[in-house]
Order: sequence, then C-alpha cells, then structure tokens
Amino acid sequence: MNASHPIDRYLTRYPSIAALIYLALFLAFSLTALFALLEVAEQHRAVSASSEMLARLERHAPSVSSESNWAGDSVPAGSPFLEGQTITLASAALLQQITASITGVGGRVISSEVTPRSERSGDAFVRVIANCELEEGALQHLLYDIEVGMPFLFIDQFVAEAPAKEGGRMHVLLGVSGLWLGVK
Repeated sequence: MNASHPIDRYLTRYPSIAALIYLALFLAFSLTALFALLEVAEQHRAVSASSEMLARLERHAPSVSSESNWAGDSVPAGSPFLEGQTITLASAALLQQITASITGVGGRVISSEVTPRSERSGDAFVRVIANCELEEGALQHLLYDIEVGMPFLFIDQFVAEAPAKEGGRMHVLLGVSGLWLGVK
C-alpha cells in the first residue's frame, strides 16, 4: 500500500492519531443522535401533557350538539345584570363577587377600586379594577369563574406579571365590568 497523500502518510506513521480521530467522530455522531432522541422524547411528553389537558377540558365542557340541549338547568341561575338599588350598591356587589372569586382560587387581593362612570357616556356598565396575587395554575380557574356565572361579567383589562422567583405568585391586574340596568 503506497500512501501518496501527506495526510495518509502522517496517519500511517502515527496510527494512534487515526484512532483518536475515529473515536472523536464516533463520539460526536453518537452525541448528536442522543440529543435528537432526547428532543423527540421531550416533544412526546409535551404532546402527551397537552392531550391530557385537552381530555380534562373536554370532560368538564358541556356538550352542546344542538339547540335542544339548552335546557333550563344548563344556564346558570340568577340575573344576567348586576343588581342593586343604586350604582354604589351594584359596584359593591361586583367588587364583592370579584374578591370572592380571587380568594376562592387561593389568591390574595392587594388592592381594588371602582372605576368612576362618565356621566356623559350614559353607559350602564359598572367597572372595577382588582390587583391581586395568585398561583400561576389558579389563573385559568379565576378567569373561568369570573366569566361563566351570573351576572354576566366581562374582563376589560388583563395584565399578568410572571413570578419574580421560581414557585412564586404572579401579580395580576384585572379590569372587570358588568351591566347594571338601574332601578326598575
């Protein structure tokens, strides 16, 4: 065997260098394959977690296949409008309901306020703003609790700040409104 190329001559003279290059290439390809398999496994875990969450949500969601399924018991009880003899009482009831929803999911209300109505606008919406702290997992339950029941409430403003440290509570600013019809 005649080695005419300079690299071939060098590797023939020092076979341990050739073995080290082979080992380094084998190790590089093996690590590449390992990282690819780990990435596939991570994606599989993410898909499984998403599938489980979807199955949980589908179990809790009401199945509405036609309008005939809308029975009286599937609609939440109560008036769709905020109740109260005055705008102040309606605002207090709304604030009390939002506070109860926040504490019901394990949150803590830091501050809350009633947003003043503009007399010129003539709208009948009562608005409150609540600043609270809660666990990240409880946020979805809070939003669901606010929007699903009676009276009909709408989230006008939503600002969430991630926890400052791992396992901490997130800060959430919620602006919620409901319709008040006034005195009947």
